[in-house]
Parts: sequence; structure tokens; C-alpha cells
Amino acid sequence: MWPFADDAPLAALDLLATLVAVIDEGGAIRYANHALEDALGLSRRNLRGVSLADWLTEPALLQNALQGMRGHEYAVIRYDTHLKRLLRDPLPVHLVLAATESPQQRIVEMLPLEQQTRQEREQRLLEQAQANKELIRNLAHEIKNPLGGIRGAAQLLQLELAGRDDLTEYTEVIVHEADRLQSLVDRLLAPHRRAPVMADVNIHEVCERVRAIILAEFPRGLTVVRDYDTSIPEFRGDRELLIQALLNLVHNAAHALKARMAVGDARITLRTRVQRQLTFGRQRFRLALELHVIDNGPGVPDEIRDRIFYPLVSGRDGGSGLGLTLAQTFIQQHNGLIECDSRPGHTDFKILIPLP
Repeated sequence: MWPFADDAPLAALDLLATLVAVIDEGGAIRYANHALEDALGLSRRNLRGVSLADWLTEPALLQNALQGMRGHEYAVIRYDTHLKRLLRDPLPVHLVLAATESPQQRIVEMLPLEQQTRQEREQRLLEQAQANKELIRNLAHEIKNPLGGIRGAAQLLQLELAGRDDLTEYTEVIVHEADRLQSLVDRLLAPHRRAPVMADVNIHEVCERVRAIILAEFPRGLTVVRDYDTSIPEFRGDRELLIQALLNLVHNAAHALKARMAVGDARITLRTRVQRQLTFGRQRFRLALELHVIDNGPGVPDEIRDRIFYPLVSGRDGGSGLGLTLAQTFIQQHNGLIECDSRPGHTDFKILIPLP
């Protein structure tokens, strides 16, 4: 760790999404990063020299931890507590107190528990997507070779059975089903066969294209609401992949709304927003696009809620279970992520993509 002699090497702490303070051995704040300033509602100039324990609901815990560190009992101490805030309720945080190379200084990192839970969920999504990618590629290649042999053998048998319509009917079934499986394999491999073609993309052109496609397919009983932030800048992306990812999400929502379409009150909302200083995928971004696909359908079934981005998992009869898997893959190719929040009457798929 740094021997924090002055503020110069501390600028890197301002890039962190977690709340960080550098304190002396008595607990007085010597430096606070931007995230901590924002959380407390005070500038680092006003915080300098103030006891950090005074901003915690259980100040004795920090004092005891500092005492143990002075006695060289611990190098790192972790515990859960609450951070006081001006004009707001205390913030639940996971506090990490660590020694530095300087015996007069300590570093305190506070991770909001809600943020910690979200980061763990995002990490699971990323790990799951990587595992899905490897599984899909390996499985598809293993299927493809014997499938070609089955189809070829069926065609040769079909030639041998010329004129035997009662038997060629069976070989036609084999060829047809082999072609169907080949199509499925091609769809599984599609995201990995070419690199994204990056160009300047206007996200609202993408939304309008998808909106037109869905309304053409479901012309009755469905309203697609636009809720756009027109200040969102263009960014580098693959327009076709973004259209396909968004179309997969909206298409799923439309199928979930068929009962509501029958009574004429099905609604899908496309909402775009800019978020500042957002952290996802264990990175902090100055600007990020938030694109929501919100529907008023029955919600994601409980039994598949934790597995909806797995390949071949579908919540409807006849679904391939590939739409969400491919959508997540396409968005991750833009350094982004898709999250889902669902309950009866309100399902929100949120796309996050870094902006320049």
C-alpha cells in the first residue's frame, strides 16, 4: 500500500465506486474520495481532521479496531455497520479497515451492502455468460459432426428407397429434423462466428427499428410506449447486434403479453436514460446508457428466474430458450450487461452499456 504522504497519489481513489477514507491512527480523516464525499454530502476539505467514528452509528467498533491495529493484533479488519449521512437515513455498509506502509495511516473502504449484493449478482452473470459460451461452443461442435453424418446417411437411404413412398416418408422426417437441429446449432454458434462491426450508433434509431418490427407482428392490443432521453450521445457499437439483442427482449415481452393483448391493455415501454458514475461489471463508468424494456405481463416464472440467461431455458411453450442468452452475449460484446427485475404486472429488463 502507499505511504500516503500527501494527496497526490490519492487521486486514484477517486476512480473507485466504493467509499474510501484515509485516516490517521486516531481515526481522524486525512483524505476522502469523491464517492465518500457524495455519500456524506460534505467536501473532503470539510471532512479533513474530523473523526470518522463520528459518522458511524457504532463509533466504538472503529475505535476498538484501531486500538487492535495499533497493538499489531490485526492487519485487516472487516465488519458491517451504518454510515451516517446529512438529511438522509444511515447507509448500511461493509467496512474494511486496513494498515498501510505508514504506521500513522490507515485506509478505510466502505462498500454499501446493496452495492455489494449487486456486484456479486453481476459477477455471477458474467461468470455464467462465460460458462454458457464455452458450453455452447463445445456442445454445438460435438453435435454438428454426427448430425451431418446422420443427414447424409438418410439421403443415401432415400436414394436406395426410390419408389417406396411408404419408406421414404421416414427418411424425409430424418432429413427434416436433422436440418432443424442444424439450424439450432447455427444459432448457438452465430454470436461467436464474427467480430462485432463497430460504427457510430444512435440508440433511438435501434429502438424505433425494433418498435416497428414488433408492432407489425402484433398489430392489435399492444401499445409500445416511447420514453426517450434525447440527450443520449451516439456511441460505438454494432447496430445489427444491438437491434437483435433488443428485439429478443421485446419479442419475449410481447409473447408474455398475449393474454393482455386479448383484452387490449398490453403495454411495453422502451425507456432510455443516461446514468453518471455508474459501476457494473466491476468497473466504474463516467457515463452509461440505461435502456429499459418494461412490460405489464405476468412476470418471469419463479422456477426459472435465476436461470433465464441460461441457454435452452424458456418460460413459454415452443420457445427455443436462446433469445435471452444471445441478447446477453451481444450486449457483453459491447462491454455491457443485461439485468432483470420481475414481479407480476411489471417486468423490467435493463441494458447497461458504457458511453463515451
